[in-house]
Amino acid sequence: MHETPYDDRDGVIWFNGDFVPWADAKLHVLNHALHYASAVFEGMRAYNGEIFELTAHNERLHNSGKILGFEVPYTVAELDDACREALSRAGLTDAYLRPIAWRGPEQMGVSAQKCEIQVAIAVWDWPSYFTPEARMKGIDLDWAIYRRPDPKTAPVSAKAAGLYMICTLSKHAAEAKGYSDALMLDWRGQLAETTGANMFLVIDGKIHTPTPDCFLDGITRRSVIALAKKRGYEVIERAIMPEELSTATEMFVTGTAAEVTPIAQIADDHTFTVGEITKTLMQDYDDQVNGRAEAAAAE
Repeated sequence: MHETPYDDRDGVIWFNGDFVPWADAKLHVLNHALHYASAVFEGMRAYNGEIFELTAHNERLHNSGKILGFEVPYTVAELDDACREALSRAGLTDAYLRPIAWRGPEQMGVSAQKCEIQVAIAVWDWPSYFTPEARMKGIDLDWAIYRRPDPKTAPVSAKAAGLYMICTLSKHAAEAKGYSDALMLDWRGQLAETTGANMFLVIDGKIHTPTPDCFLDGITRRSVIALAKKRGYEVIERAIMPEELSTATEMFVTGTAAEVTPIAQIADDHTFTVGEITKTLMQDYDDQVNGRAEAAAAE
């Protein structure tokens, strides 16, 4: 099915403090960010009209900007309010939100000290990365063709646009071979993440996840860790080598777009079951984001 291009949709976009018609939210081709990837962004989901972890996402947007050497020119509170209004104006209760901040067109070249920072927030209907059927069956991964870099070579703690280049290339290569996504190692050869989500393994009833020292410590990742601990599961953050995959019975990934998605297979090397721990955390996360956990606690 053909997807409507993202520049040809109805609605409005919050653009530098004002709401403008969707089709008018345009940039000049000589914006610095288009050439040098000097942009940071967030991905959020709204469920039943409430944006999950809204403030945490906008705080990270601010922090990502600081890592890239600029200040986002709106406070976290202002961005929170803008996100809520953008969702309301979109007329959606379940939606995806994309705030982004970038260096504008005032200067071209590696140095961008004079570039003004621009900010936009768009909202649209975007279901889970994977269909419900695929999620319950588990998705298949290939090995990524690129690795997560040494923190001394890239600003790995920022949700920066440029860090996704190797994700796009790795995902394209995996899709060309019939896989849904790709599993990335880091520069040391340790397990890192998929192209857009954090990973977890279940080994002997305990949950193991790579230490996020060269990739984002995802907001969904932290939420799922908290849910697992609330259930009494032991969660171990550590360096994990690829050969340890053979000892895992379950594997799943987490992220705003992916939510909680089980993994069925990695290339022709490893297979996993969609086991009880994965199913439990999928349900717990779904209950949390939809407000059912809070409602049950209040009864």
